[in-house]
Amino acid sequence: MTGAMMISIPARAALLLLAIGVAPPAAAQSGLEPRVDRLEREMRAVQRKVFPNGVAPTVEPQITAPQTTTAPPGAPIASPIANLEARVDALEGQFTTLTGQIEQTQFRLRQIEEQFNAYKKATDARLTALERAAVPVDAPAIVPTVGAAAPAAATGTAAASAVEKPDTGDAGEDDYIYGYRLWAAKQYPAAQTQLKKAVAAHPDHRRASYARNLLGRAYLDGGKPQDAAKAFYDNYVKLPTGDRAADSLFYLSKALQSLKAAPAEICKVYTALESEYPGKISLEQQAEVDRGKAAAKCK
Repeated sequence: MTGAMMISIPARAALLLLAIGVAPPAAAQSGLEPRVDRLEREMRAVQRKVFPNGVAPTVEPQITAPQTTTAPPGAPIASPIANLEARVDALEGQFTTLTGQIEQTQFRLRQIEEQFNAYKKATDARLTALERAAVPVDAPAIVPTVGAAAPAAATGTAAASAVEKPDTGDAGEDDYIYGYRLWAAKQYPAAQTQLKKAVAAHPDHRRASYARNLLGRAYLDGGKPQDAAKAFYDNYVKLPTGDRAADSLFYLSKALQSLKAAPAEICKVYTALESEYPGKISLEQQAEVDRGKAAAKCK
């Protein structure tokens, strides 16, 4: 038999394996292991980015690679691949843990945001109640004793200077609150000056609608219904979605009543208030609107 035809049985078996595409164990491992190593490095990089302070443990392979890529004689062919599969399973477990930690962090952030929104809503509601009250809620009652004259209220510059100026670090908030305190103390000229300043200096502040509306209140309570009507109308037109737009329409009707405007004009204000801001005013205000509509014979 010639040399070309003299092929041993083991050699023929090897050629058959190559022909059907079965690679030796070392070749399979050498192809998959770099990919697993890359996944492990990426996992560690993700953890360093998500947990820069080292809160979460870094990923370490649960099963280490064998020291040699050559399987010992008689070892099963599938053992190196099973080893790599186990490492991939470990990576998947770490990804699942990391995903759970991220979801918990997002849940805590949502809780903090909800708590802040609840605080803001409560604060706004309290300011609304104080503004709508004829006398500030926290104003002390003064009851004169029998035979003694009640002390006269301080007026003018001295009384205005006695009103405390807030200092929270938020200029827009401070300017509005100071104007509110002056109005609550019935220092209407000083309140008008302060609130005009707040409106001009902070047109985009979240208290802008509050300041414009309270400026109208300061004019109305200070005996200037014409200026009050202009301030209320400006707030309604310039900030129609503002927190005090509905209140401004309500008080615009009162300013027009003080000016003895035509009933048809007052009815237009009532119609705009009820059609554009349903349910946005208090029950007491709604009762006044109903009485005003009846008096003006609104249709």
